[in-house]
Amino acid sequence: MPASRVVVVGGGFGGLNAVRGLSGAPVQVTLIDKRNCHLFRPMLYQVASGLLSPDDIAVPLRCVLSKQRNAEVLMDDVVGVDTANRLVRLTNRDIPYDFLILSTGIHYNYFGHDEWRKIATPLESLEEADVIRTKVLAALEQAENLAASGNASADEVRRQLTFVLVGGGTVGVEMAGTLAEMFHMALKRDYRHIDLTSARILLYEAQPRLLATYPENLSLHAQQHLAKLGVELHTNTRVTAIDSSGIVAGGQTIPTATVIWGAGVIASPAAQWLGVASDPSGRINVNPDLSVPGHPEIFAIGDTAHVVAPSRNLIGIRSREPMILPGVAQPAIQEGEYVARLIRSRVTNRPAPAPFWYWDKGDLAIVGRTYAVADLRFVRFAGFPAWFTWVAVHIYFLIGFANRIFVLLQWAVAFVTKRRRGQILDQ
Repeated sequence: MPASRVVVVGGGFGGLNAVRGLSGAPVQVTLIDKRNCHLFRPMLYQVASGLLSPDDIAVPLRCVLSKQRNAEVLMDDVVGVDTANRLVRLTNRDIPYDFLILSTGIHYNYFGHDEWRKIATPLESLEEADVIRTKVLAALEQAENLAASGNASADEVRRQLTFVLVGGGTVGVEMAGTLAEMFHMALKRDYRHIDLTSARILLYEAQPRLLATYPENLSLHAQQHLAKLGVELHTNTRVTAIDSSGIVAGGQTIPTATVIWGAGVIASPAAQWLGVASDPSGRINVNPDLSVPGHPEIFAIGDTAHVVAPSRNLIGIRSREPMILPGVAQPAIQEGEYVARLIRSRVTNRPAPAPFWYWDKGDLAIVGRTYAVADLRFVRFAGFPAWFTWVAVHIYFLIGFANRIFVLLQWAVAFVTKRRRGQILDQ
């Protein structure tokens, strides 16, 4: 009897851990992704700010799975799913499946203004991280050239030195903090005609506070630290227009040459492929075993799934109520591992595992050079201890031993010298 065929769509945290969890199982696994690498997205902002290079936070999927004999990798786009015939539709061919795992990720939501994307760059991929890095450096070079000419408009110099971030979640907070430290420490002596300490960094959030999913006291700590770094915070303020000259927010026009977008996400069209119910963000409403209602052979995990599950905190205390799992790495990792165990039990005719529950290890957000906020559920703290915790956790979850060593070395050098690697502008 031929081995069951498992198709996994998406090589992020959920998909990759599902594939690895099926190592040695009597199945043939096909991992499909439009890129050939696994990207450690929590550190993407460090590529955008020039602290790390793309190779430090990305690893080829084929390299990760090279020793797993029952797994193959296809670099292709999925355009749909034929549930009746159990086929995954690619650009030019179909792939049959017995089990299908959808871990297709998210995209940033421009709330009906997709034309803004050409100006307000999101931080979704290595390519976009490089675009943001290039935009920031190009704005500084343009401001320096204008100021050096001696007859340039002061308003245009100020526009080039104004950097706008839309969205006060982790991406906005991390980028705002790292830009402030770039201008005040890493680059402040590099320019002769402009004063980088006068550069404006404006962070806009439509909700009443930054890091809205964090406890209010941690949100306040983050806001206070960003303010100390010189970031101008605008909460309860919605951006209503963006063009090449600047933005309009709260009825005020802000001239700027650089806009970075991080204001909400929507899921991939996986729910549309299957014709099943989804939440307002497009995530598939799944069963307690993470299967798709009406399709016990199809599973949705990570950002693709709306998961409501019981949870336990870091020290094992069970929560009173089930929680809606956030779209971050830890839920995706655990969901991928769970689905792998479930499929393994089915193909080996063993008892299925109990319904999925989440080991909630808390939330961490870095705000500055040695400052972060940490919510571990049973304890909350901010400052250097939270930053150290953030460093330890993120190094631990980097894929590949070499990556961990390289990132630690880069961080150590940057910490001591206050310099960054990625300052080369090739355009």
